[in-house]
Amino acid sequence: MDITVDPVGLTPPYEQVRSQLEALIRSGELARGTRLPTVRQLSLDLGLAVNTVARAYKELEADQLIETRGRNGTFVLASRSQTNDAATHAAAVKLATAARQAGLSLAEATAILQRAW
Repeated sequence: MDITVDPVGLTPPYEQVRSQLEALIRSGELARGTRLPTVRQLSLDLGLAVNTVARAYKELEADQLIETRGRNGTFVLASRSQTNDAATHAAAVKLATAARQAGLSLAEATAILQRAW
């Protein structure tokens, strides 16, 4: 698992950690059931405060991508297909609903998605 943090970057360190872990999970590089380093260990490895890594883990738990099982550790909860299918479908429904409410055509909504990509 290769995670790096730019301490002078515009993105807060917790978000850098969260987004990189999310990308590893969604790509399948971190498979369902993979045990993650403890908050303390990852904070030491990255040179971050424990609370910074804890916040990243907490947000990933809120997104149901990881699960902390007390003293047993933190594990990847979702598989690649689960995260991609469920999250992508939910986002697509939101985009379609918002586009229809705004009176946009499918082509206009698609153009917005392409710009965001």
